Amino acid sequence: MSNILIIKHGSLGDIAQASGAIQDICENHKNDDVFLLTTKPYFDLFKKNPFLKDVILDKRLPRYNVIYLYFLMRELKKYNFSKVYDLQNSSRTFFYKRILFPKATKEIWSSTETTLPEGTTKKDFDNDSVLSRFDHQLKSSGINTNHTLKPDFSWSISDITQIKNHYELDKYIVLFPFCSPHLTSKKWPYYNELINMINEKSKNEIKIVIAPGPDEIKESSKINALCILDNGKALDISQLSGLIEDSLFVVANDTGPAHIAAHLGSKGIALFGSHTTPFKVSIERENFKAIQVQELSKLSAEKVFERMSVII
Repeated sequence: MSNILIIKHGSLGDIAQASGAIQDICENHKNDDVFLLTTKPYFDLFKKNPFLKDVILDKRLPRYNVIYLYFLMRELKKYNFSKVYDLQNSSRTFFYKRILFPKATKEIWSSTETTLPEGTTKKDFDNDSVLSRFDHQLKSSGINTNHTLKPDFSWSISDITQIKNHYELDKYIVLFPFCSPHLTSKKWPYYNELINMINEKSKNEIKIVIAPGPDEIKESSKINALCILDNGKALDISQLSGLIEDSLFVVANDTGPAHIAAHLGSKGIALFGSHTTPFKVSIERENFKAIQVQELSKLSAEKVFERMSVII
């Protein structure tokens, strides 16, 4: 029996996307113990993943904090990992490789760098879809990929019966109108107009809800929908998954909750401007689709409502 390490720091959408790859790695190492290195926002979440032996915390302090790096590397070396699967593929994890396995090939350290197709630059490779890149990386590392292209995030769900009873939720649609303050190009501005259309069509028999993150609660007052909280606090990721899984439909900007919905098999739509493409982020699934326009400000509520009606 050997110890195996997976590295996945975030973000939320990336965590949902990587679920299939993580499952495939674990199923291909059934006789080994598989650990995962992640950051604080996802530490407790990954503790619920049934395929992992345990989770290791990386505080991701600045690299010039040599004391922190020394103790983190010392901690990792204690496990005597025989193989590392770098699913983050960042400059930081490349830095970790240089410390832990400086001369390792894909047989020891699986990453974009060590499995890059011959004759392909990393820039060109990164133009492929996220899941296709994972699939190539793992296949090149000897992993049979049965789930990588079909991530299943259902392991993340927690029971939210108490919250649903508190808000009297039965038939409901979830909207995610928020985005990071520095990514305003992802933000569609017509959620309230869409809410009016849904209410008129359903004769107010379907509740429209939002589930803001900790930094979005104040902004949620601008949306004419029921704000779902847990005793005044934002839902955690597992509660959010439960809310999405039980919903009739999801409409979201290109953010983490959209990727959760896609990989829970939920019905829904993600709204894209020109910042990236649905193909590149692997968000379209059987029940979850995308609308892409050059400028989100020019995507009408009527167009989104029409697309909803077709899918529902």
